[in-house]
Amino acid sequence: MSVLVRGWRRSWQQRSKLERIDLYSRLTLSAMPWLFTLSWQLAPFKSDIRHAPLPIALGVALLLVSLVQCLLSNRNVQLSYAHYLGTAVFPRRRQLPPLVLLLVSLGLLATMAGVNGVDDDGLLIMTMNAPVAFAITQTLLTPVRTFLIQALAVTALNVGVLAAVGVRGGTLAGVVPSTLFGCLLTLIAVRPSAWSLGVMWQAEEARDLQARLAVAEERLRFGRDLHDVLGRNLAVIALKSELAVELAQRGRPEAVDQMVEVQRIARTSQQEVRDVVRGYREADLSTELAGAQGVLSAAGIECEVTGDTGDRLPAPVQSALGWVVREAATNVLRHGDPRHCTIRFRASADAAVLLVENDGAAAAAGPDGNSGPGGSGLAGLRERLRVVDGALDAGPAENGLFRLTATIPLGPAASPARLEKPPAAREAPVLQEERR
Repeated sequence: MSVLVRGWRRSWQQRSKLERIDLYSRLTLSAMPWLFTLSWQLAPFKSDIRHAPLPIALGVALLLVSLVQCLLSNRNVQLSYAHYLGTAVFPRRRQLPPLVLLLVSLGLLATMAGVNGVDDDGLLIMTMNAPVAFAITQTLLTPVRTFLIQALAVTALNVGVLAAVGVRGGTLAGVVPSTLFGCLLTLIAVRPSAWSLGVMWQAEEARDLQARLAVAEERLRFGRDLHDVLGRNLAVIALKSELAVELAQRGRPEAVDQMVEVQRIARTSQQEVRDVVRGYREADLSTELAGAQGVLSAAGIECEVTGDTGDRLPAPVQSALGWVVREAATNVLRHGDPRHCTIRFRASADAAVLLVENDGAAAAAGPDGNSGPGGSGLAGLRERLRVVDGALDAGPAENGLFRLTATIPLGPAASPARLEKPPAAREAPVLQEERR
């Protein structure tokens, strides 16, 4: 049992806040008909239903029908919720059995009233409960106006049937508000919850779309940079190559000079491409701090950045810490659901320390060390920090926080040779292979 409870708790903690709200809303809709049935349908057995064989039998039959209605409601609630959110289509034939059971419950209720098996208070209580299980699904499938018309139709049917078996006076008049109360209570409880959940899911989809558009924009920018670098040089190489061929066919010695120029332009283009790729792969600390604060603030997360910007640090250290800031902000957006994020940076004569804290539930990389599909994740950050003798520590902290700390030595413990190497020499072997 304890293992099962721990599994449920772990599953709950791994969900985002929106996923928790979604699960809570669905469980609430599933529990609501049972709650009303066990309270409104059982209560009359104590004193309102006449203790005689026939009334008791009718009351038990009505209770069993109500319980079956609860089962059908739970069976349909997931699909009806998805239908309301626009992610699935609810087959209308699935509402036919609940509708039949609703009519059966009204018939049993009228029979009890016809044999004087229930007093007025018990009759009105059970009248309120009769449409609830059916209405929970129906209110998600139809517009509000249609649902209200259907509620009036059920009320009119209930009044007509009870009047036919002899219910009169104030009791018959009380059937109208009691039946409408059950329908309207369901409408007020279910519809706003589903509407707010749909709005939140749309906002989540919009945030994901914004992130994908940002990636696409960055790819376009990178493509434009490569085009600007290579376009003119490749055109010059093509022209000079054609000229060299013509000169060579004529036996002119100038062809050699043209090919030497082609070689020089090609080498220059190669270096320019490397510079573009290097600038794309490197990260500036001050720029990344400002970018992280802007992105998180735009996502509704309060972000506080404190400390120096690290402008006087060596370029390799700034680049490594800039990647830490970028990856940490990405993880907060993708994997956590925080309200507040704090980024602190301090540099001393001995070390540069970057600390990122947030109150998200799980703003960390997955068990494989990745931040997501295609991301470098915490494992990639450790590789980048290892190049400059740095270290990374990430995990839950006190007060429900998640903390990521990057430390790079700057004093005697640092490796001067590593800190002074140019970016191209510090890149991973796999990147060197890509450039070749």
